[in-house]
Amino acid sequence: MTDIRKTACVIGASGLVGKALVQQLLVHPGYKQVTCLVRRPLNAADYPDPEGKLQPVVIDFDVLQDYQGYFTVDHVFCALGTTIKKAGSRAAFRRVDFEFIHVCAQLARAQRAKGFVWVSSVGANKHSKNFYLKVKGELESSIISMPQLQHAAAVRPSLLLGQRNEYRRAEQWGINIANALSFCFRGPLAKYKPVHASTVAAQMITLQPK
Repeated sequence: MTDIRKTACVIGASGLVGKALVQQLLVHPGYKQVTCLVRRPLNAADYPDPEGKLQPVVIDFDVLQDYQGYFTVDHVFCALGTTIKKAGSRAAFRRVDFEFIHVCAQLARAQRAKGFVWVSSVGANKHSKNFYLKVKGELESSIISMPQLQHAAAVRPSLLLGQRNEYRRAEQWGINIANALSFCFRGPLAKYKPVHASTVAAQMITLQPK
């Protein structure tokens, strides 16, 4: 009997959303294999794998194109992302949040993946005066208009909730303020309400083609 379950490739599996995404894919009945392209080995304890679906591969992101074979899957998920503070400069931030993700989209297209879903941000706008939102918006515009890329979609979360491996003070302050003002996030403002990483991960899965 033919196995009709999907194969997936996840880039950014060690981040907040990426970890939640891989955890969900490993127990999802619709997936038979989950390849994770990572900078360093994953902590197996963080990724329960009862069916042996997980295939982590340590790569050099500076030469992503050398790993194009791993993009020969049904669905590609990209959860890469950093902050300007962590990256060290605007140029370094753009390299991760624009260039790396854009290359992933190109590789997904070249290997004819059926779907490419990535993490953007609420408020993403290529015309924004905010550098972070401008980069996110430029990426959205570039990927969505990419010819012959099947079923490209972005999720646009606000502040992310969940247990990070690192402490982000400014982000935590924003979450605390947002929680205190949660009654305000209704109607058109609902999209700015903090959202749990697991919710974003689940949305990414639903955005992939059946």
